[in-house]
Amino acid sequence: MAFKSDIEIAQEAKLEPIKNIAEKIGLTEDDIEYYGKYKAKVDYSLMSKLKDKKDGKLILVTAINPTPAGEGKTTTTVGLGDALSKLGKKTMICLREPSLGPVFGVKGGAAGGGYAQVVPMEDINLHFTGDFHAIGAANNLLAAMLDNHIHQGNELGIDPRRIIWRRCVDMNDRQLRFVVDGLGGKANGVPREDGFDITVASEVMAVFCLANDLKDLKERLARIIVAYTYDGKPVTAGDLKAQGAMTALLKEALKPNLVQTLEHTPAFVHGGPFANIAHGCNSVIATKLALKLADYVITEAGFGADLGAEKFLDIKCRYAGLKPDAVVIVATVRALKYNGGVPKANLNEENLDALKKGISNLLKHVENITQKFKLPAVVALNRFPTDTEAELKLVSEECKALGVNVVLSEVWAKGGEGGIELAKEVLRLIEEGKNEYAPLYPLEMSLKEKIETIAREIYGADGVDYIPAANKEIENLENLGYGKLPICMAKTQYSLSDNPSLLGRPTNFKITVRNVKISAGAGFVVVLTGEIMTMPGLPKKPAAENIDVDETGRITGLF
Repeated sequence: MAFKSDIEIAQEAKLEPIKNIAEKIGLTEDDIEYYGKYKAKVDYSLMSKLKDKKDGKLILVTAINPTPAGEGKTTTTVGLGDALSKLGKKTMICLREPSLGPVFGVKGGAAGGGYAQVVPMEDINLHFTGDFHAIGAANNLLAAMLDNHIHQGNELGIDPRRIIWRRCVDMNDRQLRFVVDGLGGKANGVPREDGFDITVASEVMAVFCLANDLKDLKERLARIIVAYTYDGKPVTAGDLKAQGAMTALLKEALKPNLVQTLEHTPAFVHGGPFANIAHGCNSVIATKLALKLADYVITEAGFGADLGAEKFLDIKCRYAGLKPDAVVIVATVRALKYNGGVPKANLNEENLDALKKGISNLLKHVENITQKFKLPAVVALNRFPTDTEAELKLVSEECKALGVNVVLSEVWAKGGEGGIELAKEVLRLIEEGKNEYAPLYPLEMSLKEKIETIAREIYGADGVDYIPAANKEIENLENLGYGKLPICMAKTQYSLSDNPSLLGRPTNFKITVRNVKISAGAGFVVVLTGEIMTMPGLPKKPAAENIDVDETGRITGLF
């Protein structure tokens, strides 16, 4: 049986005019700005109008560590939203916007899959409403103003060797990781080492997603540290008087983007920091507005629960004053067998020994959510035709031993109908109300204590090794008064450790901290571990090679 591709399913779908989708959540034409027939931006001033309205219930979707076998976290998020809608619940979905880097690289887009997608899929995965271009422009305006300040006389006394602000582009381009610029003589600037990050790793993206409103956005942008002076004092975007112009570039982008699922459930797709190098959650504005507009809001956090969910619960919820009502942890039998050492080519074969070994990865994530963060959880097992009854039973029994139910999900093939049982279990967890959520650590801890708490409690590490430069920067940041900020760990997504080849549930390992960076505007300290990079590269055969457009403008090859 030949399956239709995600883009074929999306292109065959009959979409509702976005005006109709807005009406479902009580919005009028005065509340939205049209971006064509099927996309709209929603005015963030609505928050003040709805401030006295009771919040809906917040459901977080996370997953095991990602594998080449695929897990389907976004697909589950969309399918669960459609299932709750089918059960008559007023529901909204909150997702991140996809980055062009993965779209043209290995991972592909981030609009769900099969019959659980947000649409228009091509628009969402490509330029969409231009938000990422605005974020990149704001980032690069700040870089231009910084270098111009030095060129025009350097009144602030900026040390060109201690510039920490990099330019960005929303593309996987390893050639730009390290560059030398300002060459060609006096008229062309001051020569120095420089580099590019991918846009989703820019602090402007993190600031954008954590800001509560336009005023908060401008204040956060002003606090961004871009360099240090010759005598070691931080230089901010505010010192360069850049925050006003940056906010002007971001003013329209800050309005959440309204789209729909294939089954016409309203969805906000807004903001998109990576979870392995940033905090990996959609915008606070979109999530908080959705909670005013719907009774149930489903959102996802990037990669595995060790990254996206930890940052959602320790950073986003802390700053936004949010409290999740339930958590869904997504896994597949195939991915668990891969974690147990089965090569990708053999994942269709039953292998209970490897499955038992690989389940350890899932169980650690379950423990983290239910025991470390004290939240009610369910495991959504995305079902494949090759899964055997013995394999499904084993996963269910192992999770039940931790007090968590496993529900089979078939949203990829059946849309909302395939997520009804999952939706019922989520509703049961919410109604049961066994929820003692608290962040993992208090902000009063030192930076090292917070880093070591995450490494020990969430990853299962024995401890943390710091290279000398990282030690020095931690001391510097605490002396500058940044010791009470939360931690944003930059770590490989493929393992609970900082070594991508250590699958399952590694033991007897330490986390190596090789660099520490302040994100004063976002309000966290970024801790870079292992070999993590802020500018990915393209693979030997990029997904871009398969993407094409015919003479009618119809796109093919996106996934």
